[in-house]
Amino acid sequence: MSQFPNFAFEINQNEFLAAGVREVHAVVTLTAAPTAGGSSAAVPAYGSPAGGASGKDNVEVIIVDCSGSMDYPRTKMMAAKEATKVAIDTLSDGAYFAVVAGTEGARVVYPTGGHLLPAGYQTRAQAKDAVSRLAANGGTAMGRWLAQANRIFDAHPNAIKHAILLTDGKDESETPADLARAIQASIGNFTADCRGIGEDWEVDELRKIAEALLGTVGIIREPARLAEDFREMTANSMGKEIADVALRLWAPKGAVVRYVKQVSPTLADLSGMRVPGDNPLTGDYPTGAWGAETREYHICVEVEPGNIGQEKLAGRVQLVAKDSGGATLLGEDKIRAVWTEDEDLSTRINGRVAHYTGQAEMARAIQEGLDAQKAGDLDTATSRLGRAMDLAVESGHEDTVKMLRKVTEVDPATSKVRAKAKVDKGDVMELDVVSTKTVRAKRN
Repeated sequence: MSQFPNFAFEINQNEFLAAGVREVHAVVTLTAAPTAGGSSAAVPAYGSPAGGASGKDNVEVIIVDCSGSMDYPRTKMMAAKEATKVAIDTLSDGAYFAVVAGTEGARVVYPTGGHLLPAGYQTRAQAKDAVSRLAANGGTAMGRWLAQANRIFDAHPNAIKHAILLTDGKDESETPADLARAIQASIGNFTADCRGIGEDWEVDELRKIAEALLGTVGIIREPARLAEDFREMTANSMGKEIADVALRLWAPKGAVVRYVKQVSPTLADLSGMRVPGDNPLTGDYPTGAWGAETREYHICVEVEPGNIGQEKLAGRVQLVAKDSGGATLLGEDKIRAVWTEDEDLSTRINGRVAHYTGQAEMARAIQEGLDAQKAGDLDTATSRLGRAMDLAVESGHEDTVKMLRKVTEVDPATSKVRAKAKVDKGDVMELDVVSTKTVRAKRN
């Protein structure tokens, strides 16, 4: 097994609660330092595990939408081919990879021999040649695309597994239930970054996939930008050092875990992904693969109130690396609760908790405002988008402020922000996408 990254583990909270208060909030900040070394292994078949002596093999699956709409305009398909070739060139030497053409089915266009091949001069050239021959013709069934990726990844249980999924349209060649089942079957097997090109796809649809598979969602409005985006996603994937990491949360008997949410670098609710532990008080929340990076998580636990002056352990948080051999502890800390009559203590809001609570409220306000704007309810849209603007300015979310200005205008009579009656569809989609990206809280 390869050396694990060193993790810095920090919990920020105000542990002091007023009499009778039940909810305890904490932000867990995790920072992984890079490790040295690499790995190599023999060529595996689909039915054979990847994973050499070091245990650090990367498997990348690039899923390219080849539905008929990708030819309208043709620049979309041309950009998709070019971006896929850039991703292939970005793969680390020795990383295993596949390219899948997605239509109403999912066809592995490289490799075609029934087993994955490591990235090298010859295999890169062969793969790019296969990509050059991709043609747009067919429907869109993203659930089947995910199922094909699952079949490839299933043979590599110890690898760091990542997919890129590109589409330009809606999931129209299968039912929503089909897609939901495919997403559920993929959880825990691989992570995925999703990109939509153009303006005819659904943000919510891709967001469901990306959040469940612990990845990102992004919009590509200009096809020329796609290649750089693919390069960045692939480089990030190749930089992962450890495949499967989970937050392990113990809460005392009688407590209720209200939620566990990733709050940086993006918002994602992990609460529904809980995997029960060895006892009913413990559960694991998946965080996916890690490289040298920092992420933050907001935990809320409801406990039975204690007496004034009493201290309780409201939770024990551990970070564990999971594999077929079990789990390795990477770090841990405690969430505390102390009940007090001192209002100065109990009314203080921890800065990091307050910051990320505001970021989550901003995301909700943007999405509710855009929904109201789409429905023609400009009063509600003005209220919600105005609140989002205040929160974006307050938290230093400059990109969001710029995008909010595209869907709002300043009322000359009141100097207040109001929702526009007519907006550009691409501007709306871009704001929706960026709403779940957060700005790191500043150090106190």
